[in-house]
Amino acid sequence: MPTHASPASLLSALRPRTQERLYDFYKELRSADDLVWDPRLDAWIATSHAVVSSAAGDPRFSSVRYPDIEAVSEELRPLARVLSRQMLYSDAPDHSRLRALLSRAFTPRAVATLRDRISGAVEQIITRAAPTGRLDIVADLARPLPLTIICDLLDVPEQDRPALSSWSDPIAAAIGSSRLDADDSRAASQSMARMLAYLRELLTCQDSPPAPHTLRALLTTRAEGADQDVDELLANCALLLIAGHETTTHFIGNAALALLRHPQAADQLRRRTDLIPAAVEELLRYDSPVQLMLRRARHDLDLAGRSIAAGQVVLLVCGAANRDPAAFPDPDVLDFQRPGGRHVAFGYGPHFCLGAALARLEGAVVLEALLTRLPGLRLDGIAPRWQRSLNFRGLTGLNVAFTPVFG
Repeated sequence: MPTHASPASLLSALRPRTQERLYDFYKELRSADDLVWDPRLDAWIATSHAVVSSAAGDPRFSSVRYPDIEAVSEELRPLARVLSRQMLYSDAPDHSRLRALLSRAFTPRAVATLRDRISGAVEQIITRAAPTGRLDIVADLARPLPLTIICDLLDVPEQDRPALSSWSDPIAAAIGSSRLDADDSRAASQSMARMLAYLRELLTCQDSPPAPHTLRALLTTRAEGADQDVDELLANCALLLIAGHETTTHFIGNAALALLRHPQAADQLRRRTDLIPAAVEELLRYDSPVQLMLRRARHDLDLAGRSIAAGQVVLLVCGAANRDPAAFPDPDVLDFQRPGGRHVAFGYGPHFCLGAALARLEGAVVLEALLTRLPGLRLDGIAPRWQRSLNFRGLTGLNVAFTPVFG
């Protein structure tokens, strides 16, 4: 049993009262040490920016989530097999090969071509809500927008998109939980099976040729290659669908809540929309949609003065690293002109988020629309509540009111 035990288990972050003060809780963990053992999770917990960023790209660690599929519960095993074929949970050389397969669709130039589509989708949502004076930012905007864009990229027909969203939810819940019961595991595995079956039909459908310049067109060409593993391709399309809208949904909701709770910062952006790209980075740092990265020691090694045994898990707490005062002075302050420092909201190292440019663009378009199109924007109704997850940080809803706008 390792020494340097945590003063409290990271599992405490699942409690609603802890979620409201999550970053104070992280501060307490970090004050004990920046790398501590959590006996309840049977894992090391890293909370400093230095340790998190160092370990994230350290080749001595593996990103494989399920090193022994047969050790996984029978209900979860089908999902674990699919996740193990995704680039997020792969190491080099598989990771590099899989990333190269999809990266062409997410270059800055490729993403820039989506600006008009994103702006149009946001405009449609805002125009519909403007006369009502009411909006649930999560349900009405943050959830449908990223799903629309990632489905456009994959050339998914409009009528099929609600089904993909419904399958995504239990899968994301399973990825974000360390404690799954049999029913949750079974639901996640079944949802993944349905998603893969749909994607297989989409990529192989001869009756409906893919639209030009979509990811579906690229992937269909690759799938026809003799050397391409179609099951692997489908697993990574599923990853794009889930990660491509779940995390951006959370980011938009978290960012909007931060601005609503800091009206002076919101007013600054209304006056200076040129600061929005910098604000996107600061809001990602301030309340990250992804809170954890998992790494597993390939062999016995030393990290931050601790002896890590082969096979032991290190949970890299991105949210804590992004509030580390050693990297970000006054970390609890929203500062859109904050100098230096690199947040780890999109990960770090080889697994840096493939869709970062797209998430940034979607966030920037949404924030500008909220701040400039909806006067008197304020919280309304029930207090915001956080989803119950260690890995993902997102709101169940975010009800706002504003002065109705007609015409």
